[in-house]
Amino acid sequence: MPRRLTPDVWLFGAAVALLSAGVVMVYSASAIVAADRFHDPYFFLKKQLVWALIGGGVLWAALRCDYRWLEKAVVPALIVAGVLLVLVLVPPVGHAINGTRRWIRLGPVSFQPVELAKLALVVYLAAFLARKRGELDDFRTGALPPLLVGGVLAALVLVQPDLGNCMTLIVLTFGLLYLAGSPIKHLAWVAAPALPLIVLAVWMAPYRMRRITAFMDPWGDPRGSGFQIIQSWLALGNGGLVGQGIGGSRQKLFYLPESHTDFIFAIVGEELGFIGAVAVVALFAVLVWRGLRIGLRAPDAFGAYLALGITVLLATQTIVNLGVVTGLLPTKGLPLPFISFGGSALLMTMLATGMLLNISQHAHV
Repeated sequence: MPRRLTPDVWLFGAAVALLSAGVVMVYSASAIVAADRFHDPYFFLKKQLVWALIGGGVLWAALRCDYRWLEKAVVPALIVAGVLLVLVLVPPVGHAINGTRRWIRLGPVSFQPVELAKLALVVYLAAFLARKRGELDDFRTGALPPLLVGGVLAALVLVQPDLGNCMTLIVLTFGLLYLAGSPIKHLAWVAAPALPLIVLAVWMAPYRMRRITAFMDPWGDPRGSGFQIIQSWLALGNGGLVGQGIGGSRQKLFYLPESHTDFIFAIVGEELGFIGAVAVVALFAVLVWRGLRIGLRAPDAFGAYLALGITVLLATQTIVNLGVVTGLLPTKGLPLPFISFGGSALLMTMLATGMLLNISQHAHV
């Protein structure tokens, strides 16, 4: 099918709206903290604007380059992602923050290798499943190779430790295999022994157990493990129907931790109210709808699985973040795509969106 000149307008509009809302909310949620810590209320805003502009350039480049060349970049992308996930564990290359090694710092710039690993895994799964469409009934040649690749990447992320992104990689692998038609019994064979290992990983880490107990009963330790989710509920409740207005949040005044990163949606709810929060969720729903539509109407198998994989990745991160902020899931450190402060996450999200828009130019949408 010949390439259309314009990408999916709905998808592009939703992405731009979310990015714009993110820049505004990062400034609103971080200005007081930035002024206190760095004596500059625009500290986080300036960084987010820079990353948004770079991300816009990355999106445009991905939009202009035919997505099919990515099939040739599968092995290099996996190797680079794997090497970076190993290097982040090695001091002084890996930058330790709060007892975890998730960042590599190069001068003034730092990034999380896991963000690249997630996108590299999507590209690998898309290429593999496109080649093996008729062989997925055979566990050894069908499901086993992607499960091994996804498992290795997930294990490297778990060592950092980062259970949230580890689970994201696992969900992404299982999700794409299921959508590609891999027999459920094959996936169950792997999931059954893996679940006890996940439970063991939670049980062996005291801070993870505290998160589980806080999830079950945050009021049992309101000044400790339950503090963050209680403050998040207070922010959402204080928003009411129409919110306190941009800049009107009280919980961002040193009450709600990570108010400009993982818990920024609570500030969205407080300042924009129920209506504003629903509008943001609706934009994500449009993003997922158009992503699935593009995947189902892509002109080739690689494009279909790539679009579906990107959509599953964005949807998983969004659902987990919203679930954590509203108390429906235990606390995990996953940013809200487009909205949360963070350079590497935003950059990879913009790259993935550009790839999705590129596929839409070839799809029957």
